[in-house]
Amino acid sequence: MTVHTGWQGRYFEDFTVGDVYRHPLGRTISEADNTWFTLLTMNTHPAHFDAHYAERTPFGQILVNSGLTIAMVLGQSVTDISQKAVANLEMTNIKLTHPVFVGDTLYAESICTAKRESASKPYAGLVSVHTRALNGDGDECLSFDRTVLVYKATEATAINSFPEAKRGPLTLAEGGRA
Repeated sequence: MTVHTGWQGRYFEDFTVGDVYRHPLGRTISEADNTWFTLLTMNTHPAHFDAHYAERTPFGQILVNSGLTIAMVLGQSVTDISQKAVANLEMTNIKLTHPVFVGDTLYAESICTAKRESASKPYAGLVSVHTRALNGDGDECLSFDRTVLVYKATEATAINSFPEAKRGPLTLAEGGRA
């Protein structure tokens, strides 16, 4: 029997400049997502939570809070880009190029634009990416550049948070297929 861990992310050595990562999960933005995020962050612009007001704007409907759009797309990229990060170092050139509305599904992809060893952290390197979000129609809604400090595989601190079962590994007998 072999125990397989889930995807654990990329180490510094796993990145190649020019490689594109299509992040695996699209996400449909609900009205609750937008309203909660807007009110939680104390954004008082009614275009994000007042349908009556929003109908009278040039968009004609509730506009998704751009902070939510950025946070969601950043989150979508974590699996491929920063799952093994020590820290995010920089986000620049944020461009909101198409409106996002409740019910839109966003997809994200990133291209590795640069990488280099860290001069001050021998256990990590810097990886830079350009990320963009597309809606279901293929319109680019958002783009940004990000630099992440990523652990090297040979130097990474092992942080295994999955607990070992006190009674041992999972077996076929426990699954009812002995």
